[in-house]
Amino acid sequence: MSDGVDFGYERVPAGEKARRVRGVFDSVAGKYDLMNDLMSGGLHRLWKRYAVAVSGVRPGARVLDLAGGTGDLARLFSKAAGRDGRVVLTDINGAMLAAGRDKLIDAGSPLEVVQCDAEALPFPDRAFDAVTIGFGLRNVTRKERALAEMRRVTAPGGVAMVLEFSQVAAPLKPAYDWYSFNVLPKLGRIVAGDESSYRYLAESIRMHPDQETLKAMMERSGFDRVEYHNLTAGVVALHLGRVY
Repeated sequence: MSDGVDFGYERVPAGEKARRVRGVFDSVAGKYDLMNDLMSGGLHRLWKRYAVAVSGVRPGARVLDLAGGTGDLARLFSKAAGRDGRVVLTDINGAMLAAGRDKLIDAGSPLEVVQCDAEALPFPDRAFDAVTIGFGLRNVTRKERALAEMRRVTAPGGVAMVLEFSQVAAPLKPAYDWYSFNVLPKLGRIVAGDESSYRYLAESIRMHPDQETLKAMMERSGFDRVEYHNLTAGVVALHLGRVY
């Protein structure tokens, strides 16, 4: 279909992707944190800490965390922004957002929570010093719209960050592919009772733009001095775009 979008390896109508992605995350929300630890061997926690460390967020900063899920990044940013800062956790998926809200409350870090679409943010222009999306951009229907919205709400002198699975180094690709398509779906079936959702997640990583392509997309969206950092041999990449 000429006007279709990727849903894993499938092409689906643009209006259908959000519904199907919502179904995936409705299914996995209850086991999301456990599966993240199992799938990455706990490395996702180090990737997120690195993102916060290089963000430049200081006490008093205003931070928007898009597709923030169960709130790991938002919690780390809240520590960096301090009591005088503002950190807003958002997600389009209600089940994920509820899980994140509850986890933050249990951790003694209640934050502002907003359910919204990354392609149409309900925030004014230049409202945040840092805008981040962690492991969520590949699930967005129109990535260019989400990047444009991130640019719109980032204040001058601020930074937007995309932490996402990316193109792994070539020597590791065969082993990484085998793990992704043989181990992850079985792990999803055993732990979360959902094999198909984790097969989609593996496929969605392969359909996501590689490091250089995403850098170019961010530049076209109006970000300055776009750079990226490969983490764990490119399994994950952290892209940063500045606003001047």
